[in-house]
Amino acid sequence: MMMVKPIGIAKNDRAVIEDDHWAGIETRIILDDAFPPDALDGIEEFSHLEVLFHFHKVDEEKIIAGARHPRNDEKLPKVGIFAQRGKNRPNRIGLTTVKLLKREGRILVVAGMDCIDGTPVIDIKPVMKEFLPKEQVQQPAWVDEIMRNYW
Repeated sequence: MMMVKPIGIAKNDRAVIEDDHWAGIETRIILDDAFPPDALDGIEEFSHLEVLFHFHKVDEEKIIAGARHPRNDEKLPKVGIFAQRGKNRPNRIGLTTVKLLKREGRILVVAGMDCIDGTPVIDIKPVMKEFLPKEQVQQPAWVDEIMRNYW
């Protein structure tokens, strides 16, 4: 069995789980006291971060292991859980690229983190352009539809 302990917690004004309207949400990632503040040294030199977090409010009984319609919308094609970014995934792990607004000691203030208040943060990594795709990113048309109101 693999054990993952949160490295911090996300705090924001979003208490209710919903799929859309994440623009304007500012989140404070508070590093756990188990880590010294210098664990974040140098991070403010990066404009963006990748944040892994745990969808802690998703009921284990609602986990999808196979295929489903994204957002349970039957107008959309049925695709495997690993071909979408839904929260009802086997390990309930979320990943978001955020804009780093500022660092305040052991707190990172970010924009674009699509999580609710109290979400456990699993890891933080700086975005480095060398790790970004070199070629054009391709996606199916249904993604455009579900992302229309996301931000």
